[in-house]
Amino acid sequence: MAVRDLIPWSRNQELAPTRGTHDPFITLHREMNRLFDDVFRGFGGAGLAPLMEGQFSWPKIELSETDKALTITAELPGMTEKDVQIEIFGGMLTIRGEKKAERRDEGRYFTERSYGAFERRIPLEDVDEDKAEASFKNGILTVSVPKSENPRAGVKRITINTQ
Repeated sequence: MAVRDLIPWSRNQELAPTRGTHDPFITLHREMNRLFDDVFRGFGGAGLAPLMEGQFSWPKIELSETDKALTITAELPGMTEKDVQIEIFGGMLTIRGEKKAERRDEGRYFTERSYGAFERRIPLEDVDEDKAEASFKNGILTVSVPKSENPRAGVKRITINTQ
């Protein structure tokens, strides 16, 4: 018996009848699958990635690293430094804020602009957190964190004691 035989349904075959051929729950299940297939078909097989890209990866960031520092740049158009908070805690740089909508109810029905709260977390290793600096100019946030002069070893060996 193949594993596929254990699955009661798949996208390309009908559900296995369990209560009869006119079960309303199976009909509802088929219709919901068809509805979602129709909606997401236009994304070229990429599934939910295009929908989630804007929501979960905003603001867009750029990381650059040299021997002396790590620099994080974030695009925050239409925002000011008062709209953004930057924190370092537990080896994690957090950029959070909120972009408020500038909407007026004047019959606008469509927008591609992003609004709402956001948060991005960037893990940091071997940096001097106390010397971090940030600047904000023309909607671009730049955070510079110097590298630590005493970096932690990447691997720590633990000896095994015999009894």
